[in-house]
Amino acid sequence: MRIFLLPISTRQTLIYCERVPYTPKPGQKRPLAEWAVDKAATTWAGFEKADKGWRKQLTYYGNQLFKRIPYQEWGLKSFPPATKAQLEEVDKGTVAFECLYPGSFMKGRSATELLKTLATERQAFHRRSMWTSMAMLPITIPFALVPIIPNIPFFWFAFRTYSHYRALYGGRLLEHITNKGMVQAKDSRVMDELYAAGLLKPSRQAVREATKPGDTDIEKVVKQAEEQAKEGKKEVVLLQGWNGKLIADAFHLSEMEVEIERAVEQVENAIKKTDEQARTAKEVERATEQKTEALKDETKQ
Repeated sequence: MRIFLLPISTRQTLIYCERVPYTPKPGQKRPLAEWAVDKAATTWAGFEKADKGWRKQLTYYGNQLFKRIPYQEWGLKSFPPATKAQLEEVDKGTVAFECLYPGSFMKGRSATELLKTLATERQAFHRRSMWTSMAMLPITIPFALVPIIPNIPFFWFAFRTYSHYRALYGGRLLEHITNKGMVQAKDSRVMDELYAAGLLKPSRQAVREATKPGDTDIEKVVKQAEEQAKEGKKEVVLLQGWNGKLIADAFHLSEMEVEIERAVEQVENAIKKTDEQARTAKEVERATEQKTEALKDETKQ
């Protein structure tokens, strides 16, 4: 099973686990949760195909809400949940865990330590949010009395309950395998090249048409990012949103593309917001200083 550490910026990293299709053993029934998730995905896809009406509106606003769910949650949800059966299967040693990461863009950071941090830092949040969402389910049941339109609030909180559950227990599985030293971390040359190409070239097509970056190119890009981070003492974006497809294609994981694009968009928006707040604070500080100076001049007169 492949795990990917994808630095989005100099401070934030996306984790993603290759999804393994569920294959039941002979005579074993498919878990109800697996069936429900597939059924919901199929229904949602059908709603998205609607030309107009409440189904189209629902999927539009629903997808906007999905974009606001933190990328960290989506990343942890990509791991199988740490159920008793899953942990027993893992402990048998039948599953190998390989963690790929761009070593040149993670200098000074241990992949193993980062995995442990990502596995545990949000567990308390997801546990609390899971129970909060579950507590909202009985409250939303009366909305089922509204004719024609489905009980959207109920389904939303049911989704959030399940989502937090998957993130919580996905994190616990990651914690389990890292604590037992089951993850083999590997510096990926392919990822180094794709990261560097994404920062050197202006578009996806330009990267495809150009030759692969060499060691000198990679070192140059890494050095520039490090200098920007030191000089400005701020977060520097390392991964372009449009580069997600190239990385996903390189590892034959089409579903990873949307995870990267979502994470990059959230990190970029967060950086912009922080920069705007910093500019506003400086403007307020400057205005306060000018007012203070003006008062001093009036006092002297």
